[in-house]
Amino acid sequence: MTAQPSQPEPGGRIVNWTGRFRGWGLRTLPPDKLLPETQPSYVASWIYVFGMAAIAALAYVVISGLVLALDGPSWYHVSAFGHFVNSTHLWSVELFFMTMVIHLWGKFWMASWRGGRTLTWITGVLAFVVSIVTAFTGYLLQTNFDSQWIAFQAKDALNAVGVGAWFNVANLGQVLMWHIVLLPLAVGAVVVLHVLLVRVHGVAPPLEAAETDAQLRGSQLSGSPLGGVQAADAEAAPRATEGGAA
Repeated sequence: MTAQPSQPEPGGRIVNWTGRFRGWGLRTLPPDKLLPETQPSYVASWIYVFGMAAIAALAYVVISGLVLALDGPSWYHVSAFGHFVNSTHLWSVELFFMTMVIHLWGKFWMASWRGGRTLTWITGVLAFVVSIVTAFTGYLLQTNFDSQWIAFQAKDALNAVGVGAWFNVANLGQVLMWHIVLLPLAVGAVVVLHVLLVRVHGVAPPLEAAETDAQLRGSQLSGSPLGGVQAADAEAAPRATEGGAA
């Protein structure tokens, strides 16, 4: 089997699949969208704070979880430092869910799926659902009577729906691997995709500011959810304020 020859660009330069992928990435998410210097004035509203607050809480959840994983699933029960890290891990999870729920409700009443942002909304909801499963496995890892009660109640529920033989919540090793490897990777992947989609389509505007939304105006002009974005961005650029200030 011979390798397929690289296709030349119009200028004559040979480009392989990595070059085409890089070009697609730069067209889809150019640096000025990935790390913008300006934001629309409505981003100064408090409702836009909770998404970033959820990401900050998630970052501490991961950091504290890495510390807890250093010496197995029980050392923090007999260590003063372990008690502290374990407590802050729990508190950061609670803060993560509080800010994420406020973020989801705020975006729901803002109809943030407008302007071709349907996938952005779906990934946000999916991140919430996967986070619930991750938190559930975390409760099972408390290795105390509380977690034992939760495990056996959940085992009955999982057996009732026919998945108890595949996911045994009474198996501490299986639950530990799901909690520290599989589910965090799933949450992280969905959150990263969600943030990238926000960068691609822009921050969803309030309903009363819809006429300043470049993505929505582009879809109205072209008849396609993804069309006309660049032209609309150029028209909406003067409306942006430096540094996101009102």
